[in-house]
Amino acid sequence: MLNNIAALVGNGAVAVGDYESIQTVTVGTAQASIAFTSIPSTYKHLQIRSIAQCSTNTSPWQRIVVAFNSDTTNANYADHLLQGNGSTASAVAETSSRKGFGLAAQSGSTYFGANITDVLDYANTNKYKTSRTLRGFDSNGVYTNQIITLESNLWMSTAAISSITLTLEDSSNFNTYSSFALYGVK
Repeated sequence: MLNNIAALVGNGAVAVGDYESIQTVTVGTAQASIAFTSIPSTYKHLQIRSIAQCSTNTSPWQRIVVAFNSDTTNANYADHLLQGNGSTASAVAETSSRKGFGLAAQSGSTYFGANITDVLDYANTNKYKTSRTLRGFDSNGVYTNQIITLESNLWMSTAAISSITLTLEDSSNFNTYSSFALYGVK
């Protein structure tokens, strides 16, 4: 069922059977980062599916931050997002930003942020890398800012992506039961 949904949300030209699991990480003890390493270059695209919760309770959610190939230089990244919360819509463009690879819901709650990110042409060494993320959460009325976001990201490098590291914007931890799955798309 999830593959059917991912195929619809992801690249519409991809068939359901074209997703192959590369690696899955389920957090057993709170941890500061999620790393996918030694990513094979044999696929056309990558997809990350996650549900996440952060250890902070200072805001309803935290954005997930990416580092491709250990590149943490914010100036090498940019993003654009469209989001809504049921009553207000907004759009944002950010330069020098590695944010946008999803969100993690607040600690102490019973809900998680849901995220699907497509990393397009990740092994192509002739162009910069782009990705798109569909993310959101519903706090079941606890917060007034339930949110859904469509975001595009740019990594200004022609290097093939061989590793992806995910952290949280406030440097908190991913809570137990947060789960991240990396898929290769044929």
